[in-house]
Amino acid sequence: MCLLAMSAAAQDNKITVSGSVQSDVLVPQNDEEIGATKTGDVLTNTYVDVQLLHRDFEAGLRAEYMEHPLPGFENDFKGWGLPHFYAKGRLGRNDDGSNVAELTLGTFYEQFGSGFILRTYEERFLGIDNSLLGGRLVLKPAKGLTVKALAGRQRHYWDWNKGLISGADAEIDIDQWLPAMQEHNVRLTLGASWVNKYEKENYIETPPVRRPTDTGYSYTTYSVAQPKYVNAWDVRANLHVGNVSLLAEYAQKGDDPSQANGYIYGKGSAAMLSASYSKKGLSLLLQAKRSENMSFKSQRTVLGISSAVNHLPAFTQDHTYTLAAYYPYATQLADGEWAYQAELGYQFKRNTTLGGKYGMNIKVNYSYVRAIDRQFSGADVISLSRSNMAYAGTKGYTSKFFKWGDEKYYEDFNVTLSRRLTKAFRLNLMYMNQHYNMTVVEGEGGMVHSHIFVADGKYQFSPKTTLRMEAQYLRTKQDEGDWVFGLAELSLVPHWMITVSDQYNCSQTKTHYYQGLITYNTGAHRLQAGYGRVQEGYNCSGGVCRWIPSQKGFTLSYNYNF
Repeated sequence: MCLLAMSAAAQDNKITVSGSVQSDVLVPQNDEEIGATKTGDVLTNTYVDVQLLHRDFEAGLRAEYMEHPLPGFENDFKGWGLPHFYAKGRLGRNDDGSNVAELTLGTFYEQFGSGFILRTYEERFLGIDNSLLGGRLVLKPAKGLTVKALAGRQRHYWDWNKGLISGADAEIDIDQWLPAMQEHNVRLTLGASWVNKYEKENYIETPPVRRPTDTGYSYTTYSVAQPKYVNAWDVRANLHVGNVSLLAEYAQKGDDPSQANGYIYGKGSAAMLSASYSKKGLSLLLQAKRSENMSFKSQRTVLGISSAVNHLPAFTQDHTYTLAAYYPYATQLADGEWAYQAELGYQFKRNTTLGGKYGMNIKVNYSYVRAIDRQFSGADVISLSRSNMAYAGTKGYTSKFFKWGDEKYYEDFNVTLSRRLTKAFRLNLMYMNQHYNMTVVEGEGGMVHSHIFVADGKYQFSPKTTLRMEAQYLRTKQDEGDWVFGLAELSLVPHWMITVSDQYNCSQTKTHYYQGLITYNTGAHRLQAGYGRVQEGYNCSGGVCRWIPSQKGFTLSYNYNF
């Protein structure tokens, strides 16, 4: 036993080095048919991460090279440097093995609760890296209690915003203090957070505003002051009772006039209720969320996805099939929304009428997003844009909490069936009915109503050889009309994968977006080479979207983990 203890101690004190390399390369070509423009001979986004790990401390950095970036990144990330670097120290041990205290200096990522008032993270395919440069302290002074405090400046591409973000968060697991709850499989976590943004006070001028006078109208330009401090808070409760889970969360943000909301005053808020039930063969999810004026930026003059302090998840399904994801929804942070989602999953047992010999899975998902009710006051204002700029310096509007607005933003009903027909062949079928308000998400285009059909089959010839094929069809009378998509993917375990695909518009443009890819894996290395076209459009994840232009050419992707 003594020898084992000494060996474990020596292992704990061991210093290890780990990391990863990711390099995505495009050799671009001009293509007038799809509007692709060659912007350089060789374009690349390359990342190198290195971490030094020890029981009591940790350090790391990330180098990024985008001097000649991939299309869609040239206006933001062009350059190179070391934007991510940190050192982390740990102190003390609790009975459960966690550290009593942990201090991080440098850049770091953090999320409070569901992210309503704070979420910093990296999603390089979307061009998101909103890390904080400063310090973070995590304390676990008692059983089931975690306290966090932080402060820092937020990354804005190759710079750091001048505003200061600070905050604190506390979570306590009530069941850790009450043995009776543990005996009955009941868990309850309560949490509370606070975030403050400090940004130097400045002024903006409104467009000319028409005001009535005795002789007609006068036009006045107003100077609107932005507050130096914006505070936000969040409270939440997460309850698990057997197979049932309930999450309730509410957040509120103080007056925060910014370019995103048209420089209006007025508090922002977000409320969410989520319930789920799960047991063998059955799952159920019900969610509702209301948000209003919750765009929260560390730099008030910035639009788009950069400088975001918080994140509101979209209550819509993240589709993986190409045409099902063709019209992705983006959360409307500034204007607000009511969002609902329900999902039912059920597994029909083997050797039953519907389950057949091998059983069958069915999943039904429904998402609905609608505008909140917004009543704008002040008939003397000359015009109203979506940004509400005409109301700069005022409360902008009033809104009844439970009342819907006139516009439907998004609706999606889809059914997926998954069934093994033989020992070697599995078939997935999906139908999707979607309403997508292109004007709300993209600025113009009206409401697009589409039907999407997907068939996905996988046949295993041998333990090392598998062929997967997809056939997809999107039917709509709006936008560019109908699309078809086909894919064939041959896997030769453990090293090779060969993929060919084509997406074709069969209504208006009659354009093909073809791709061919060859992937080789060995150990910790992954190399992929390809050629083809990429259609312009939005790349989205979790309700956050980034515009990607058309492109064509040879691609090379290399990944290595060590």
